[in-house]
Amino acid sequence: MAKDFAATFRVKPGASFNLADTDPGDASSAGTTDKKAARERAAKDAEAIDALQDRLFAEGKRALLVVLQGTDTSGKDGTIRGVFNTAGPLGVTVTPFGTPSKEELAHDYLWRAHVAAPRRGFIGIFNRSHYEDVLIGRVRKLAPADAIEARYGQINAFEKILTENGTTILKFMLHISKKEQGERLKERLAERKSQWKFNPNDLEDRKLWTKYQQAYEIMLRRCSTAHAPWHVIPADHKWARNVAIARIVRTTLETMNPQYPRPPWNPKSFVIR
Repeated sequence: MAKDFAATFRVKPGASFNLADTDPGDASSAGTTDKKAARERAAKDAEAIDALQDRLFAEGKRALLVVLQGTDTSGKDGTIRGVFNTAGPLGVTVTPFGTPSKEELAHDYLWRAHVAAPRRGFIGIFNRSHYEDVLIGRVRKLAPADAIEARYGQINAFEKILTENGTTILKFMLHISKKEQGERLKERLAERKSQWKFNPNDLEDRKLWTKYQQAYEIMLRRCSTAHAPWHVIPADHKWARNVAIARIVRTTLETMNPQYPRPPWNPKSFVIR
């Protein structure tokens, strides 16, 4: 059941893929049109993620990396709050990937991603990620075309190293429509508490919407692999987005099935007075 659910959103490795074939407004993944029921289901999955994360941390042998990628307003922050806020801060890390710092630019482009990769026992969440280097890097021509072309294989190899060393990778592309993005940008400007999130440069990226969609398609085709597949999540409805991601994260952790370690002593041999 869990595997089949995730397969609904998975980009099949090696297959042709067109982003236009996925409706960003499709809320069928929630299994219900009742928003309250869907949110309750997501909340239960979040509680299960918390319990499983506790076991993962105690076991200390493996890690889970969750990559959230999407255009501005697609809901990366909202996903983190809705899916992972129930989990305690012990054993969960969130890394936002913004404009590279001077130190990061002094290294290869994957350096900062490897530094931020979760330790054993941790769930690591990338808010944007190393994929910026084949998205904005491609659209804005921030590197030569041959360098961009080489990065797809390099990223696949990097993720292979992580998986071969005990890190399970879940990659989610939050697929939002241009119309919905426009509405959310208007809301940011209108709401005092959200105005700080608005970046005028986002309007420049919005003019390049088609080019970004093409860059995402290339990324999804080239970097959805057997060891680290991409999942395209319809994101026009925030509640449906969270339901889908929470269920996939939960079932992935259940498949990993982390276990509490057994102590090297017999608990019955101690008497607490």
